[in-house]
Amino acid sequence: MNTTSHDGFRSMTTAFELMVAPNGARLTHADHPALPITQDELIATARACEAEGATAIHAHVRDGSGQHSLNAERYNELHAALLAQTNLHIQVSTEAADIFDVAAQRDCLAAVTARDTSVSLREIARAPELVAETYAIAAQRGIDIQHILYSPDDMELLRTHQDAGILPEGHCRAIFVLGRYTEGQISAPEDLKPFLDAVGNAQLTWSVCAFGPREHDCLLAALQAGGHARIGFENSRTNAQGVRHTDNAASVATFVEMAAKHGFAPERRG
Repeated sequence: MNTTSHDGFRSMTTAFELMVAPNGARLTHADHPALPITQDELIATARACEAEGATAIHAHVRDGSGQHSLNAERYNELHAALLAQTNLHIQVSTEAADIFDVAAQRDCLAAVTARDTSVSLREIARAPELVAETYAIAAQRGIDIQHILYSPDDMELLRTHQDAGILPEGHCRAIFVLGRYTEGQISAPEDLKPFLDAVGNAQLTWSVCAFGPREHDCLLAALQAGGHARIGFENSRTNAQGVRHTDNAASVATFVEMAAKHGFAPERRG
């Protein structure tokens, strides 16, 4: 992507996918009053984040009591509403969140209308007899899976599935998770290196999400290393100084400005 600098000369800007993860499976309004829970809140958040530069959304739905849900009907309603009201690329989550078993995750994949989902390799490994079936369902339905990798060891698990023919050959997608749901968690840019070392020469389109106040620093490091970024309240609700973001859109806007200063700009998939 070409841009024009203030002095009139042409300069290069590197495009990246900026996916917003606005709520996650565990958080509530007690964690941040602007964290979206209901469908209406999610749609309003999605529109606001898109206006600030987000190009995709990683969505979690909740049940009537606000708890994490893998109800495909709820996902399909949200998917239809997001398609109607935004231009965002839509990814739905199959996260178990210590609530659902692998069969429930498989059933969700079998029924959602979205064609992009995230799947934790560790979670589906809990039922080895269902792993191949789960991926086969995704392949039959044309679902593009982003594999959640919580550590470099998960990269080995990904390679094992590829070697066994469970995953299609060629390019695949993954997201590296820097940090955990831990009180006081502070992920750092250097946490990315072990993941990249584990990737080696594998064909992989990868993104990063990062827990803690240094989220933006970690995401910039990902862009500089050739990756993409996932941002949002699922992972961090404060800036590097510990000041709480007003809402997801404010975090997106701040990061887009930061990325632009280093020659990066979000761009939607074609």
